[in-house]
Amino acid sequence: MTRTPATTVEPAAPVAAPPASPFRMFHVRVAALQRLCPSLLRVTFTGDDLDRFADNGFDQRIKFFLPVAGSPYADLIDLGRTGDWYGTWRALPDDRRHPMRTYTARGVRPHPRELDVDVVLHGDTGPASRWASTAQIGDELVVMGPNADHVGPHGGVDFVPPARTDRLLIAGDETALPAIAGIVERLPRDARGEVLVEMPFSDDRLELGAPEGVHVHWLGRDGRAHGDLLVPGVQAAAARLLPGQAPAPDTDLEDVDIDHGMLWEVPVDHETGEPLATEAHLYAWLAGEAGVIKTLRRHLVRECGVDRRAVAFMGYWRQGRSEAN
Repeated sequence: MTRTPATTVEPAAPVAAPPASPFRMFHVRVAALQRLCPSLLRVTFTGDDLDRFADNGFDQRIKFFLPVAGSPYADLIDLGRTGDWYGTWRALPDDRRHPMRTYTARGVRPHPRELDVDVVLHGDTGPASRWASTAQIGDELVVMGPNADHVGPHGGVDFVPPARTDRLLIAGDETALPAIAGIVERLPRDARGEVLVEMPFSDDRLELGAPEGVHVHWLGRDGRAHGDLLVPGVQAAAARLLPGQAPAPDTDLEDVDIDHGMLWEVPVDHETGEPLATEAHLYAWLAGEAGVIKTLRRHLVRECGVDRRAVAFMGYWRQGRSEAN
């Protein structure tokens, strides 16, 4: 009788899990509310999976998805698992598309699973301010933020000075204050430079904990127009930070149509995330109303001759227009 040799069945190779995406959706609820100054409210969120929210500090951008009556947040949680979450979100019907706004992760505490976000209060002028003005403990929200399970850089941090930077110039309006505060508290203690923050009122001030060599200037508009104080303030600060120097101005600076495009440039290599310049006498980070920021960038690059590779500028908003949905 002929025996048939036994057949050895090799176990199937395990299917590799797809790599974790840099950002993910977090379903959170309001745990605490704190008025930091007349124009700024701190909202502390808690959520079961906030221990997976990466703490990158500085000006880490995140997204708020605001509530829509009759539209469950389950759609958004599923949205975060798609490759093209933005395109999928844009394609949602109007009555199911949750308004999206950009904020800064102001404080991240993986344990006990808490996230702080500072929101500017400016009345009933937009869905985010309207939501914050009426927020209560227990209110739910969905936040898109950096995923701690992702291996590699997340993106969304625009403060990337060259390794050899002599001085810093950080400036913005109230919408940039949370980012500025996050940047300042993580500066090395030997940093030198100036910080200028234009706020709606003179009483709008916070303790930023700046290093001894970094001087903070609070500029209260008190009814004046956006930029009326910030523009001359930055011009004066640049003169102090660039004493006795007359570098050749950059006359080849392209114009940006801020009414039809986004004013946003971060001088980094988009593949590596490393700064384009290896050193800078002055590194500038500017954020706020697009028209004001455009003026400041032009002054620094064209008139002061600051290397454009050492100027990060972000038009967070445009006078008379809401953030595009």
